[in-house]
Amino acid sequence: MSTSVTIFTNASQVVTCAGPGRPRRGAEMHDAGVRTDVAVAVTGDNISAVERLSDLRDRYPGAREIDCQRGVLTPGLVDSHTHAIFGRPRYEEQELRATGHDYMEIAKRGGGIHSSVRDLRARDASDLEYLGASRLRRLASFGITTVEVKSGYGLSVADEIKTLRVIQRLAATLPMRVVPTFLGAHEIPLDHRESAGSRRAYIELVTNEMLPVVGREKLAEFADVFCETGVYTVEESRAILAAARKNGLRLKLHADELTSCGGAELAAEVGATSADHLAAISRAGIAALAAAKTVATLLPGTMLFLGKSTLAPARSLIESGVPVALATDFNPGTSPTPNLPLVMTLAVSQLRLSAAEAIIATTVNGAAALALADRVGQIEPGYSADLALFDAEDFREIPYWYGDRRCRATWARGKACYQSDLPLS
Repeated sequence: MSTSVTIFTNASQVVTCAGPGRPRRGAEMHDAGVRTDVAVAVTGDNISAVERLSDLRDRYPGAREIDCQRGVLTPGLVDSHTHAIFGRPRYEEQELRATGHDYMEIAKRGGGIHSSVRDLRARDASDLEYLGASRLRRLASFGITTVEVKSGYGLSVADEIKTLRVIQRLAATLPMRVVPTFLGAHEIPLDHRESAGSRRAYIELVTNEMLPVVGREKLAEFADVFCETGVYTVEESRAILAAARKNGLRLKLHADELTSCGGAELAAEVGATSADHLAAISRAGIAALAAAKTVATLLPGTMLFLGKSTLAPARSLIESGVPVALATDFNPGTSPTPNLPLVMTLAVSQLRLSAAEAIIATTVNGAAALALADRVGQIEPGYSADLALFDAEDFREIPYWYGDRRCRATWARGKACYQSDLPLS
């Protein structure tokens, strides 16, 4: 038995995030469960004990030991909103925005999401899998052990299914935990914009052809809709989400990113697991989420990259009792960063979260945004052995060293995902 046990020793802090296996709200987000007097035992895929090192050595004689060398050991970070399957980057759009062209104007010209759609449709699955694996490994190098990956750059039956099958293969071959989300309602494709009837025809394609295949073949765990002025209306989003639920999928929404259009209220109404973005959420939207079980996933890296001064009202959300998560929104057009600790920096410096709130938002609440909080996001017995080791003496350094890759190693289900050049015994 002892040969299958690994003990993580000599951490300056173990950030346990211990507590209930559900999203944390309000004052619960202040407590990251930081301990300085413990080691962590892992047996197989799971954490088996968090106790004094001497006690663990007595219990598991001969166990392998990993010396954390006075680093900070945290739960593996959870990035609950990415678009990591894409082809070429869209760096030219950054320059366009710098000269005064906004996001929706670029989209109307055939850029933005439409540019990535054209590119993805021209690539085969093996190319997308190669690019996706490289990007997911880069995410792991920033401490991420669980990542949600959306489709949404295909916008046809064949290309959406192609994307989801790529995500499925990545989930089967990489050590990190990969959660697939269907986002066929990411945009109305250009070839369905000629008339209201053509637009309706695409929505029927999503509900009547794409979603049944996704559900039947179990290609995704969630379905998402971009509910936004100029994209999908509340009524259209409600119909798509109803069809997704009918096909066995949990629900997510891109909600109130650029305008307050009722997306948060819809997320609460349909019982979505998360409502994401929320930079333009209304007071009514905050109240609706506070009364629901939906996690508010904030993406401050997107607003930074777009040059927007309007940010999600994180303090109002937390003080109203809404559970808040943070994610990268890693994508080729509006948030090309795999750096979740940088997002934590933005959360502290721009959204006014404490470091403890930022840690909870990227562990427990990130897991809750993927319906995984009962088994992911804590260093506690029985939880998945998903761990991240940072080159720091205090967990508050993780958002402090902004932009720096301080992660030394990650493990998912007890298996190594990433290790830096710094030696680990």
